[in-house]
Amino acid sequence: MLCLSAKGILPRVDAAIFADTGWQPKKVYEHLDRLEREVAAPAGIQILRVTSGNIREDALDPNHRFASMPLYILNQDGGNGMSRRQCTGEYKIKPIKKKVREILGHPYPSRVPKGVFVEQWVGISTDEFHRAKDADVQYMRNRHPLIEMDWSRADCIRYLTSLGLADTPKSSCLGCPFHGNAQWRGIRDSSPADWADVVEFDAAIREGNARANAAGNRLLGQAYLHRSRVPLSEAPIDHVTAAEWAALQQESGALDAAEMEVGVVDGCSPWACRGEQPEPVRDDFGLTA
Repeated sequence: MLCLSAKGILPRVDAAIFADTGWQPKKVYEHLDRLEREVAAPAGIQILRVTSGNIREDALDPNHRFASMPLYILNQDGGNGMSRRQCTGEYKIKPIKKKVREILGHPYPSRVPKGVFVEQWVGISTDEFHRAKDADVQYMRNRHPLIEMDWSRADCIRYLTSLGLADTPKSSCLGCPFHGNAQWRGIRDSSPADWADVVEFDAAIREGNARANAAGNRLLGQAYLHRSRVPLSEAPIDHVTAAEWAALQQESGALDAAEMEVGVVDGCSPWACRGEQPEPVRDDFGLTA
């Protein structure tokens, strides 16, 4: 959408906001720098980077209140469970809302006057039209330009390829439990340092939240990053899942081999997290939407 706006295909936006969890792959930050330098700046568009902190450091800090990641839990009785997902709301949606309020001139805790709002573009394509929803606060009104243009993910990839941006990386935390096997393999095979990082983190969160443990509220089970609920270094990530195979088969008719690799869905949007279950999102006044 940023490229479409910069090229005049879509109206010119005032700014683009990137919510940084502090634990993105190096390629994501490099790509963001390139977009800012080659696409946004020449068009006079600001890229605003916002953050609520480093999600990895916060998870391991016993003195920090941590918005939990959706970890896979192996219960003491051998049953399976999953911890609550609060990270999207805390590390992506919350800092975006904070910045939007500043842009409007009504930072928290002041109320945004009725009728004052931003039009927020959300990059959901026709493949995921069911994720297109209205904003949960009155000062943000969602619009979905890609759906309006009837663009699928394949259309987006073709357009990026035409601009020399075929290598656009997926934005998501390195250690997101919602990674599929393909993305875990990608980290392991392309970046040994990042793989060592996520394996270390996986071992560190085995007993759950560091602050809860320090307070004596220990997890009744063990936590893992991979859905198999075994250590990430031992997880069966070389197995091609049915969902992964189906996605490749579906895309093979529309994309060539190079495009298929770019088009695998495994990113994390603030407004369309790929987790199976929705999470409650609290607005600036603590109200649950």
